[in-house]
Amino acid sequence: MSGAGELSSRERVMHLLCTCFGLGNSPVAPGTVGTLGGVALGALLIYSGSAFPFALFAGIVVLYLGGRVLGDWAERHAAGKDPQFFVLDEVIGYLVTIAWWMPPSALTLVLGFALFRLFDVWKPWPVKRLERIGGGDGILLDDVMAGIWAFSVLTVIRFTVLDPGAYISGGGA
Repeated sequence: MSGAGELSSRERVMHLLCTCFGLGNSPVAPGTVGTLGGVALGALLIYSGSAFPFALFAGIVVLYLGGRVLGDWAERHAAGKDPQFFVLDEVIGYLVTIAWWMPPSALTLVLGFALFRLFDVWKPWPVKRLERIGGGDGILLDDVMAGIWAFSVLTVIRFTVLDPGAYISGGGA
């Protein structure tokens, strides 16, 4: 279920969070659209400056812990595994993708988006296997692993293509 019409006030808030403020309600490619919530959050975190890695890590942890509870609720509410409207997992996976000790540049945000979506859709080992875990962890862990794959490729790209400074905010791109 993707609509929020017959929900209580508490459930409406939970639905709003699960959908990353409505992005997961997109009728077309809700996972891709939901990932844009991660891009927006990553772009906002650039302003944390030297505290970026700490702010990013804290955001990932808080979203993961909340996402576990919300994931369990979403599956019960939708009466199915990993409902499409639940896109908090894409936000978390994207944030894992852009994890670095310096704030990302616009180039990193865009490359991270493309790489994360590639690995989230492709689901190389062990992404597909992690989907089988039940509940909130099952919803989240496959996207965390897709984010780790994307982070790994992005790291190789950072050190082999263009100037490494092009991948950090204010670093030359």
